[in-house]
Amino acid sequence: MTVHRYRRADLATQPWKNGGGVTREVVSVPGQFGAAGPDFAWRVSIAHIAAGGPFSTYPGIDRVITLLEGPGVHLRSVDGAIDHRLDTPLAPFAFPGEAAIHADLLGADCHDFNVMTRRDACTARVQVLRAAVTLPRTGQGLFMAVHGRWALQGDLPVRLAANEGLWWHDGGPPWQVTPLDVDATLLAVLIEPVAT
Repeated sequence: MTVHRYRRADLATQPWKNGGGVTREVVSVPGQFGAAGPDFAWRVSIAHIAAGGPFSTYPGIDRVITLLEGPGVHLRSVDGAIDHRLDTPLAPFAFPGEAAIHADLLGADCHDFNVMTRRDACTARVQVLRAAVTLPRTGQGLFMAVHGRWALQGDLPVRLAANEGLWWHDGGPPWQVTPLDVDATLLAVLIEPVAT
């Protein structure tokens, strides 16, 4: 197993094409795909949404968005199939990347945690953890401590403070995760390959 540590404050920013915000990419794991599709199997990023506007479309991609801070956004698709107020922090919302979605701010700017998976390659299970738990073995995945400190036990013990995290690939053990503070919250993303 290969483990990579990160701090949210150290992630590089990339401006959106429409000028409505910036993205901080945590990880983008390459996939074996042709030039017609995205060049990742799975990707996790943190977006700062400063203005309303359209979301980029990603055919063949499944998305999960989770509000981290701020009043949130109202997500509406052109065809009316999606009409969702993303205004509750740490409540993941899944939708297809093909959907033509417009986001309207519900107040001031906000920050969102975004997971994207190539549908024909893998799936993502996004969990919000507030208590000690043992997570099943997965070959790839990611943690981010949103609030408080956490102790993680995989192959080696790891401690995370708020806004710190890690991601892994190339296999891995079951993870034992334990909060060290009363109000601790951890985002866990478990990546599973699609059966062929």
